[in-house]
Amino acid sequence: MIRLNCFFQAKAGKYQEALEAAIALVAKSQKHAGCIAYDAFESATRKDVFSIIETWADQASLDAHSQTPEFIEYVGIMQKCGTLSVESFNK
Repeated sequence: MIRLNCFFQAKAGKYQEALEAAIALVAKSQKHAGCIAYDAFESATRKDVFSIIETWADQASLDAHSQTPEFIEYVGIMQKCGTLSVESFNK
């Protein structure tokens, strides 16, 4: 199993656009083969930060997910709107 913790910090005025892209990505990704869990969480203390927490069955599932048109589109939007960082944990 692979767990990804993706942290996002928005540029000024770009939070809502990025959050909408994240929510759309979550909705699509939850249906991908090998997806165990996938959700977005807003920070309770910072108005410019959210995270996406993902759990995948295996590397092949994660690799296939990262090549989908929606992943490329929505992650591209988020990258234009702020900074993404990713922590990966394998079990």
